[in-house]
Amino acid sequence: MNSIENGCVVLGKAEAVELLRLDKANRHGIVAGATGTGKTVTLQIMAQAFSDAGVPVFAADVKGDLSGIAAPGSPNEKLLARAQAMDVDLTPRAAPVVFWDLFGEKGHPIRATVSEMGPTLLARLFELNDVQEGVLTIAFRVADDEGLLLLDLADLRAVLAHVGENAREIGLKYGNVAPASIGALQRELLTLEDQGGGHFFGEPALRLEDLMRVGGDGRGLVSILAADRLIQSPRVYATFLLWLLSELFEQLPEVGDLDKPRLVFFFDEAHLLFRDAPRGLLEKIEQVVRLIRSKGVGVYFVTQNPADVPDTVLAQLGARVQHALRAYTPAEQKGLRAAADSFRVNPAFDTAEAIQQLGVGEALVSTLDEKGVPSVVQRTLIRPPSSRLGPITPAERAQVMSASPLRGLYDTATDRESAYERLTARAQAADAQAQAAQQQSAAEKARDAAQREADREIREARREAPRYREPRAPRPSNRQSMGEAFGKSVLRSVGSGLGRALLRGILGGLSRG
Repeated sequence: MNSIENGCVVLGKAEAVELLRLDKANRHGIVAGATGTGKTVTLQIMAQAFSDAGVPVFAADVKGDLSGIAAPGSPNEKLLARAQAMDVDLTPRAAPVVFWDLFGEKGHPIRATVSEMGPTLLARLFELNDVQEGVLTIAFRVADDEGLLLLDLADLRAVLAHVGENAREIGLKYGNVAPASIGALQRELLTLEDQGGGHFFGEPALRLEDLMRVGGDGRGLVSILAADRLIQSPRVYATFLLWLLSELFEQLPEVGDLDKPRLVFFFDEAHLLFRDAPRGLLEKIEQVVRLIRSKGVGVYFVTQNPADVPDTVLAQLGARVQHALRAYTPAEQKGLRAAADSFRVNPAFDTAEAIQQLGVGEALVSTLDEKGVPSVVQRTLIRPPSSRLGPITPAERAQVMSASPLRGLYDTATDRESAYERLTARAQAADAQAQAAQQQSAAEKARDAAQREADREIREARREAPRYREPRAPRPSNRQSMGEAFGKSVLRSVGSGLGRALLRGILGGLSRG
């Protein structure tokens, strides 16, 4: 018996072989169980089986153990005996794997732009209140209206600063912008960068078609996200996977029910997705999970307890693989009862008791039949994987990466002109203009001062210089000599007498004559 039989994934064996129908694999599922009970191995055999069926797979590797799927297995006697008892072909075989890593260390860098992430998911990432989320939404709207590309965190920081500096004008058009909210957002950006989130934002951004590749041998590529470091920043981890899920939902066309999914998405540590999520976000997650199956995508949540998943989402999950749970506290007992109640009852055993009695590599399994009806729960031995149990070595990882079909496409970051560059150029132009105006004003003031100084010097020179006058002819002296005086006196006497005689002679002579 191989990993795929009659269009079904072979999960293991109970009284009969437990199968997961490929044409119902887009109805989603859950793999649950306590730590160390075999969840990762179940995820591994399911991922490799989907790959063998020609279905691409995306999965996060939280502990590093899932990387073993990239190397052929070396089964020990115990695994060989189990495979023989189950009539399973355990030929060692690796799956075709592409490694990804947000930090670019253990796989191809995986990036998205700030615009693609959008304000809603960023608000979830930053745990913003309603007012702060509103300001973030305004920042995105301003960037869209002004043609400012938001590619990385530097772009978002620049736009927030732009909004803050022009809060009055922007507030009149888009709504009130509180300086305190701008400050809070800037602080969240610093925190995100400290957590390594800055590596995620930028270009070249991930193309979904590169997650949905099928190799030349007909097997689907298994994309493994190295998340052992990323999981230390749980908000970044959960937000990234939710973004990827929403991108699949937004971009893929409707295809309805297919013979097999176009992609299977495993969401490990799924409780991080729902923890402290606001009601509005939970509703969107529920909507995505409900509708994405029509896009040909199957989503499988991997978590410790089904109670980690909201009931509205849990009700949409067709396949259920439940590994052992321990119930010592009241809360654990409540979770155990919820897990047991999620199965269709098998009268042969008590489901709640069976969950506590399961051994490693054993699980309760229920899948959908050809009519989409859940099967009766069965206590099942999970088949052993044909790939390696446990992580591969760094040298083996490097070898897989060097042979990757995506080598060179994402390894070098690019930084084209975006909001940061445009706003920086705009600010520099404004500074240059202001400086030129200042210099012109200073030059004009200098000219005015020089003119005033020249005028002052002219006035001073005029005050200090002697006045120039034309020389005058000397005035005759009024003083007379005694002889001149006597002569003038005689002349005046004679003149006076002649004047009278003439006058009379003329008159008298006329009168006399």
